Amino acid sequence: MPARWRRHLEKLAQDLGLDCLPVAYTVVPADFMLEIAAYGLPVRMPHWSFGVRYLHQLVHHHIGHAHVFELMFPGDPCQAYLSDSNSAAQNALVTAHVLGHADFIKRNALFRHVMAMTGPQVLERSAGRARRVEAAVARFGQQRVEAVLDAALALEAHIDVHAPLHRADDGPATTAAHAPPGAAPCWGHAPTSAHRAPALADPQRPSVLPPYPEADLLWFIARHAPALEAWERDVFLAVREEAYYFYPVHACQIMNEGWASYWHARLLREAGFLPPSCYLQAIKSHSDVVRPHVDAAGLALSINPYHLGFAMWEHIVARDGLEAARRVCAEEDDSGFIRNHLDRALADQLELFVHETSPDGATRMVSRELHVIHEAILAPKYNYGAPSVSITRLHDDGKLELTHDAQRDGRGLDVPQALQVMRYLARVWRRPVVLHTVDMRGMPRTIAGEGAPS
Repeated sequence: MPARWRRHLEKLAQDLGLDCLPVAYTVVPADFMLEIAAYGLPVRMPHWSFGVRYLHQLVHHHIGHAHVFELMFPGDPCQAYLSDSNSAAQNALVTAHVLGHADFIKRNALFRHVMAMTGPQVLERSAGRARRVEAAVARFGQQRVEAVLDAALALEAHIDVHAPLHRADDGPATTAAHAPPGAAPCWGHAPTSAHRAPALADPQRPSVLPPYPEADLLWFIARHAPALEAWERDVFLAVREEAYYFYPVHACQIMNEGWASYWHARLLREAGFLPPSCYLQAIKSHSDVVRPHVDAAGLALSINPYHLGFAMWEHIVARDGLEAARRVCAEEDDSGFIRNHLDRALADQLELFVHETSPDGATRMVSRELHVIHEAILAPKYNYGAPSVSITRLHDDGKLELTHDAQRDGRGLDVPQALQVMRYLARVWRRPVVLHTVDMRGMPRTIAGEGAPS
């Protein structure tokens, strides 16, 4: 795409009232785009699970079910990666889309709050952590490092999004992930008492730990695990910081992708400098992006966040005006956005309904009630998409108890999957670990970190 098109789009966005964070653009090979999509960041700690995601992305790409035009990472500046396989028309659309993201990220309260905690250099710190993990592999071996990453990444969504990233009670367990910029990382140093969690008999600790159910599993393990070394604690704290960074992306996906789609459509309509053939190609790509997901029978049985978000923003602007839409953009996340602004008229227009699939593969409509539609859309977003599990007791002998709030979640756990996660946790906690939950039938289960559930 000619550089002048980008300059014209940026000027047009400014004239239309967009207040964008600066954006740094990088064009990369299509295969590397798939790697970034799988890893979640351009450079990230290496782990086998990212390779599995990459193979999934690669298969979908080669059978024509996925084309990654761009990937946008919040920051100051934001980092936008564009595929070198994009046409000039597609890059015009992508640039307009990125400008919509840059406006949303700067405007939205949740993004601003989290970026104030994580800082603007998350991508650079992620690359630094990847190098330290590689150094740890060279020093301690692949198997030992992978065991720590298995546990930390299995729990990556288990943070307390209502608590600050840098907790006041970090105390002696604070390590490189919480150190000021420029501080020397402690990875690779021999563990000392300053790098370990306080001894279990520490008289300054509360008599019962945790003093209340602790939802931030990554923080508690990094802070209180009785035998973790400094580099192992840093892995947990690094995964935790990245989980905070990604939280607004998860919590505002429908709003953010819809806002970017609304603005890329509007910017393209008003971009008189684009040749007609380029405009038509870009609008064709827009239609592909914001159309409903459909199966082989032509049924849309899942939500495309671009389609829903785009339709909602058009509805809000038509109903309430652009300034009202900007207030919604600043104040809401997807939960408030869906509950407050997906009204009966729009749900009917989009023909939304809730369905279920029986074991024999038959699909039937369950409800078209508005509140049922709201909750079905939002269910995957609740609690960062993770079960509501808290640490409820650290015993004097180091045994760790966790409790799943099945009533709050409205469902039990997949016991084999929960058992695998507990095994991962037991390998790094190095003391007994137990999870109290119910299974999918609602039957009470106690899952130990080692052995079969009882």
